[in-house]
Amino acid sequence: MSKPKVFVSRIIPAAGLDKIKAECEVDLWTEQMPPPYEVLTERVKGVDGLLCLLTDRIDGALMDAAGPQLKVISQMAVGYDNIDIAAATERGIPVGNTPGVLTEATADLTFALLLAAARRIVEGVNYIKAGEWKTWEPETLLGADLTGATLGIVGWGRIGQAVAKRASGFDMRIIAHSRSPISEDGVKQVDFDTLLAKSDFVSLHTPLTPETRHLINREALRKMKHTAILINTARGPIVDQEALYDALTDGTIAYAALDVTDPEPMQPDHPLLSLPNVTIVPHIGSASVQTRNRMAEIAADNLLAGLFDKPLRHQVKPK
Repeated sequence: MSKPKVFVSRIIPAAGLDKIKAECEVDLWTEQMPPPYEVLTERVKGVDGLLCLLTDRIDGALMDAAGPQLKVISQMAVGYDNIDIAAATERGIPVGNTPGVLTEATADLTFALLLAAARRIVEGVNYIKAGEWKTWEPETLLGADLTGATLGIVGWGRIGQAVAKRASGFDMRIIAHSRSPISEDGVKQVDFDTLLAKSDFVSLHTPLTPETRHLINREALRKMKHTAILINTARGPIVDQEALYDALTDGTIAYAALDVTDPEPMQPDHPLLSLPNVTIVPHIGSASVQTRNRMAEIAADNLLAGLFDKPLRHQVKPK
């Protein structure tokens, strides 16, 4: 019996890739950059399964190009806004993702960015590199305390809850905005405008949807404290970056720390990167060895389950 044919759109950790190679005939994209859409469309022709990343656009036309034998699409990520779920559902193709596994790593990075922004760590490093450290000074690089400060969490999913758990260890007051009821002890549920007005730190943990695109816009930024710090480890387009640049330059808010941008990657000449009061890292929320290994394993398990007519370990539910 011949092995199922699959296309894997990037080199993934061996914990997952070796599982796939043992059961399938694998066409692996080995370049650093993701395959262009036109190339991806050609490479998926005739495959039984596709393992992709957030950087790949997976729409109905690509599914049709693959052919009617395409049985499963497995994404090595929690988010799936790059995949047309409705088109996959219409064609009877299950879509897998990797939820839960990256919660702790992303929450860790969120808090790392929060601390770095609050205590102006990157500014301090640059201050030394520029030769400006002459002596200890009472009013140099003063930051913000966490103890007693209010953290506003937008989106009360797994990652938002994990961030709240970390914040409680710093004796922060926690408020949250969510469409679903919040029953967590010590967390006050508030409307979005109240969260913006009351928070010293605003941390974004909502999925990217038409409703959340540019949720943080000029109007939202004007409602925040001028001392507030914005953290985004969710999706880049949730923040209007042009509005954010203006808010950071005119003192509307104090600081921003971003793991995600719009677009990605952010080019080195982007205006935000010229500002001292912003820290940007290259989408590394899940970038720990253990987490990426687990993500690869789950993505492989989803792929193999779909190929062999079994329920996916994690399947995206069609809206």
